[in-house]
Amino acid sequence: MKKIDAIIRPEKLDRVSDALNEKGHYAMTVSDVHGRGEQRGIRLQFRGKEVMVDLIPKIKVEIVVDAADAEEVVAIIKDKAYTGENGDGRIFVYDIDKSIQIRAE
Repeated sequence: MKKIDAIIRPEKLDRVSDALNEKGHYAMTVSDVHGRGEQRGIRLQFRGKEVMVDLIPKIKVEIVVDAADAEEVVAIIKDKAYTGENGDGRIFVYDIDKSIQIRAE
């Protein structure tokens, strides 16, 4: 099994989620997160003054899939989250040794 963590723009969540659903990848965890990378924050105008916002709002999508499906999921996320601009996000892929369902005996 593989765990895929994708940090994406909030406005791309619906496109990513819909595309994953279409391919049968329904289970996911979605969290609001804040961070910065190469984008290094953004400058905004607030009440006539320029303000630097260091931590940018993002969405973290976590999904665990069979190893054979990992590349497909990564490709879907890359395609649907892409804008070509700094701040598009990052995808991390991890090996999962075991998954235990809490309600199972």
